Amino acid sequence: MLNTTKKPILLALLIVLGSIAGCLGNDEEETELETLTVAFEVKDDYTNVDENPQKFADYLAKELNMNVELYPIDSEGAILESLRFGNADIAFMDGAAAWVGWQQYGLDALAADQKSDGRTFYNAHAVVLKDSEMATAYLDDDDSTDPFALLAGKTSCHTGWLKSAGMLLPMGFLIGNGYANVIGDPNDIESLRSTVLNFFSEDSSIPDSGTPYYSYSGAVKCLSEGVGDVAFAKDSTISSYCGNTDATENEEWCLPEDDYILLPSYGAAPSHPVMYNPELLDAQLISSVQDALVAMKDSEEGQSVLTNVLNTPSIVKTTAQEHLSSYGNLVKDLPGIQSYFGDKYGISDTVTPTVSNIRIAFEIKEDYTDVDLNPQLLADYVAEETGVEVTLYPVSSEGAIIEALRFGHADIAFMDGGSAWMGWKEYGLAAMAADMKSDGRTYYDAHAVVLNGSEIANAHLDGDDSTDPFALLEGKTSCHTGWLKSAGMLLPMGHLISEGYAPVVGAEDDIESLRSTIYSYFNEDASIPDSGTPYASYSGAVRCLSEGVGDVAFVKDSTIASYCGNEDATENEDWCLDEDEYILLPSYGSAPSHPVMYNPELVDIQTRTAILNALLSMNDEMYVENYQMGGQTYTGCYNMNTHMVDADQPKNECGDQILANILNTPGIIEVNTQEHMGIYGDLIGSIPGITTYFDTKYEIQE
Repeated sequence: MLNTTKKPILLALLIVLGSIAGCLGNDEEETELETLTVAFEVKDDYTNVDENPQKFADYLAKELNMNVELYPIDSEGAILESLRFGNADIAFMDGAAAWVGWQQYGLDALAADQKSDGRTFYNAHAVVLKDSEMATAYLDDDDSTDPFALLAGKTSCHTGWLKSAGMLLPMGFLIGNGYANVIGDPNDIESLRSTVLNFFSEDSSIPDSGTPYYSYSGAVKCLSEGVGDVAFAKDSTISSYCGNTDATENEEWCLPEDDYILLPSYGAAPSHPVMYNPELLDAQLISSVQDALVAMKDSEEGQSVLTNVLNTPSIVKTTAQEHLSSYGNLVKDLPGIQSYFGDKYGISDTVTPTVSNIRIAFEIKEDYTDVDLNPQLLADYVAEETGVEVTLYPVSSEGAIIEALRFGHADIAFMDGGSAWMGWKEYGLAAMAADMKSDGRTYYDAHAVVLNGSEIANAHLDGDDSTDPFALLEGKTSCHTGWLKSAGMLLPMGHLISEGYAPVVGAEDDIESLRSTIYSYFNEDASIPDSGTPYASYSGAVRCLSEGVGDVAFVKDSTIASYCGNEDATENEDWCLDEDEYILLPSYGSAPSHPVMYNPELVDIQTRTAILNALLSMNDEMYVENYQMGGQTYTGCYNMNTHMVDADQPKNECGDQILANILNTPGIIEVNTQEHMGIYGDLIGSIPGITTYFDTKYEIQE
């Protein structure tokens, strides 16, 4: 579509093959001449005659020896409909509309226009500042530090609502690769806004047109002024606004150009392709049109049309697969994108499930004396919510779960934090949800506990940043909960090793080096108890500290309150000191609850969003007995959203009962992998030999 700007963002060109255009010669000699109809958004008049699309029609008529007529259109949707139903045969189209035509109606591309630098695309990038943790993770040559995972919880700067490089491509990448989960209805484009604000922060910038942070320049301005932590733009944005040789030509908000770091591109936005319907267009005509378009750059007349009418330096041959696949592979994972484009372009669309069977990896017994504990109830619940069959895939170990997800034998699984981290880091698995603990959290914090009045406690409480309580742990006697326990050993030692307090003693790839490291940094009297001995477990570690055997105990945040903080002192352990005698040093990390893991390479966005919504819906159901509502008494499964009670539903099929009996949790919430396991993984990843240990523990086969 053309107007006074030569070629707006949505350029539309149709060339329609007619039947007979007219006759040449006399009555005795007639020749049928094919007609090409070129569809443009045509104006009533053109102040600059060189911009008149009739120039393009005349050029094609001469080059192809065909009648060429202009056909006025008013939307990209009209182009799609024309191609679908055979009223048109080819069209220059906007990339998004072309992708819809390719995916939904089998259209193909035969050519595409070039940008000023000769490319038929531009790359989309996330831009961060060089002193950010994302930049450090990208530049450190360490594959285990993922800059994109670190974007979770940050404030993002987008170019605008549903802009390609500023929103569609980066969010498609983050969703498709399992960094972000869709929040809401997967068939509603508004779910994308919830997804953005959930994965990033609620302060993320999704600006309206005309506001200061709108467009490419606005997104980088948002980053430069410290409003956001990451800007989404295209590859040329930084150099265009902040990379001019004459600094006075840069925007006033620009930082030095080398302050901006472009993370690796995750996709390309295509230029305008020439689309056609392969079921209707003759192959010889396709070739002729391709040749005519490509040859435009070689003549003075053709160059004039390219510049003034099509606003491009040249046109090259391509296919839909070559030109649109990178873009399509990203935007296809956006919630509601098909429906959105369907509404935008005036076309109809229906969304159907992409799988007929969802498989949940679960440890299954041969029989259940208590039927309420049978995980088939969970499978049946998810089946009811998703509308497809759900089966249980039997597993006997965490290693078997990893293998099942890796190789596509199962779609989802509830996993232990350690094995989930292993699956994430080693095999690219991702988390969509996690179960909650009794207090509603999806984690517990790990702490070092010391006694009030100790030099370590004093260093923590003196308000002096120069006195580091963790540095004072060196040489002390430590009380651990057991060998390789998370809060009692892996997390505190991961912190001490990664922060440089405790150098590893022994081979970096041998888990036994951890024992040597503990004895070297603390002392040889450190308590690493076996199960069943007096100082084992959380209570044992605090007892070790309370009885003066050790100087520091490593436990979780609720340990002191659980064993020594009861209002009725008789309920406390007999070895407890007064509760205020225990001082918790600042937490250095958290241990995650059980996440729901999946393989983002094998489970598509539609399927996993349906599963996620089904799992979350259990939170909304509560079995009630003699429940008073509206003047009546109800017994049954109460839905807190609809305020309806299903009196016919068996108690053990109600959402809250499945959560309690089968999953042993009060609820499930959506999570992303980095936020749920990132801190945990950063710490235990510093433990010598931890990967080899997990490989052996989970019997992972390469």
